[in-house]
Amino acid sequence: MTEVSSLRFDGDSTSDAAELLRLRECATESLRTIGRIQSHGILFGIDEATGVVVVASENVERWLGRDLRESGSDALVSAIRHGVAVDPVRAEFEGAVYDVIAHRETTPLLVELEPIVPDLDYVRTGVVSAIQRLAGLSDPDELRRRAAREIKDITGFDRVMCYHFHDDGHGQVVADEREPDMEPYLGLHFPASDIPSQARALYIEKRSRVIANTEDSGLALQTLLPEEEAVDLGMTELRAVSPHHLQFMRNMGQVSTVSFGVLIDDRLVGMFTCAHRSPRRIPVLLRRAIEVMAAQVGAQLSAAHQIHRLRRQLEARERRLSIIAPLYGRSDVGAVLMTGERTVLDVVPSDGALLRMDGAVHTVGVVPPPDRLLAALGELEPGRLVWEALPLEHPELAVEMPGVAGLLIVPLGGDGDTLVFLRGEVAHSIDWLGDQRAENRDHPLSPRRSFSAWRESVTGRSLPWGEHAQDALDLGEEIRVAVTARTQAELAELAMRDPLTGLHNRRFLDDRLEELLQSPDRPVALVFLDLDDFKVVNDTYGHEMGDAVLAAIGKRLSGVSRASDAVVRLGGDEFIMVCVGAGSIEAAAIAGRAVEAIRQPIVIRGTEIAVNASAGVVGAEPGATPGELLVAADAAMYRAKRDGGGRVSA
Repeated sequence: MTEVSSLRFDGDSTSDAAELLRLRECATESLRTIGRIQSHGILFGIDEATGVVVVASENVERWLGRDLRESGSDALVSAIRHGVAVDPVRAEFEGAVYDVIAHRETTPLLVELEPIVPDLDYVRTGVVSAIQRLAGLSDPDELRRRAAREIKDITGFDRVMCYHFHDDGHGQVVADEREPDMEPYLGLHFPASDIPSQARALYIEKRSRVIANTEDSGLALQTLLPEEEAVDLGMTELRAVSPHHLQFMRNMGQVSTVSFGVLIDDRLVGMFTCAHRSPRRIPVLLRRAIEVMAAQVGAQLSAAHQIHRLRRQLEARERRLSIIAPLYGRSDVGAVLMTGERTVLDVVPSDGALLRMDGAVHTVGVVPPPDRLLAALGELEPGRLVWEALPLEHPELAVEMPGVAGLLIVPLGGDGDTLVFLRGEVAHSIDWLGDQRAENRDHPLSPRRSFSAWRESVTGRSLPWGEHAQDALDLGEEIRVAVTARTQAELAELAMRDPLTGLHNRRFLDDRLEELLQSPDRPVALVFLDLDDFKVVNDTYGHEMGDAVLAAIGKRLSGVSRASDAVVRLGGDEFIMVCVGAGSIEAAAIAGRAVEAIRQPIVIRGTEIAVNASAGVVGAEPGATPGELLVAADAAMYRAKRDGGGRVSA
């Protein structure tokens, strides 16, 4: 399955008035202060100053106003005094054995007692092996599928799904490991109201949620606190379940669930949900272990996203440069952008584009009559740049621009200078987890009765612009810069830069050395740097990480060079420092600083990478050619490598 994180369905049936009503209703539900717990456990609220029980679930209300030290359980008393929620304590209470969970950040101090689950007491040891098996996976879809399979094998639940939350709030089942007789849900979408925002927010504070039995009516909390002091159960394990959600689960055929949040940068991006067709609990220590696994999955998804983003940014930048570079040498901007070998459509895939600049209008691809399009733009809300459902949002404009469903507007400054990308209508289907229509609900606020896959056909929309919207804005900014600073010198500078590191390239080096060696009144020296065993970095961490290391080294070399020097990426992992006005001794000192700068650990996305370099230094003799100087510096560098590397040789 391909992840499409930019999917949006605004304007479809899921964003109608009924869905908005459900979202508003969910936002008013008292999840944190529900006043009940699930009946398989015990909850106490303790005044830490006095040790007195001021809140108790109704199955232990006899302890209200008493001190739990009277229970005779030293382990329970120790847990109350020193325990933390992340590390439960095993204790006996009134003849039964419990896992005791103390929430130190709550007032009053909330202490939960969960009965142990003997059959699963040591299953958590398998989580470590599962994490090790998952650690090498970089493909997001495979990672989530394999993680769901590992969790199912460990917990014994009938089904384990992984959800992905899209930018507009709706979700999608991106992994579905289930028993063979269960209906498949893989790939199905569900509306945001299925897991509303306040429920998602709780997973940022507390990474897992247990619902042991949908038929459990729960236990009320008895309290000595003032009536207005509602007990916040947001961080507890036993917090009771919304009646709406219990009905939702029953309709879905789920009797028990346990869910684990997947976070990236403190943002809930997904969830693993285990579901069973009969009551089932797993021990709190096993839940803690799977919380660690879910955190590891989040970290790996983040790394994969960063690598994808970096690769995509580099590719997008190359596409932009391929059409922007000629602007520095030609005056007809319209011809460069709209009729050249490469056009703006190579940067932002579209059916057509219109450019208005300096009063002239240029088009490429399929575009309505320009006067109609420009007039329609004037009717749209000012400031909004992205449109994906124009016939639905502005049906009156469909007559003026038949077939146009998507617009991407890029202001270019000046007097109305604008670049507009257009996309036609694309009919597509969305597979939903249950029929989203009113016929599948008892009333608009109730959960769906059936969750069988239901396909909705969507019309009146273009393909989503997604990341291409940023590509278009970046292109617009670069057009503005190029038009403002379009000179031949800037074109030459652009052609003489290495795109990965931003340093000068081999072409610049040849021209610069030729110029310097023709002026013998100023000494010139070269420092030839080659990274030692850099192949190991690429083999170990991958070429994307290797490229990031090279970019970091380029910045470090620029940092240790003098203002008069030039730093060049010769190619691969080889760099040249042209030291102007310096002899061999001064250049050797510069080389030493460069080698030491490279030696410092480089941290890329949390991974520390160590690299060494060997440097060769040579001063230019009278009459030397650029080629001779490079050969001599290269030979000096290899002497440094033969002497053990990580050093300077002259």
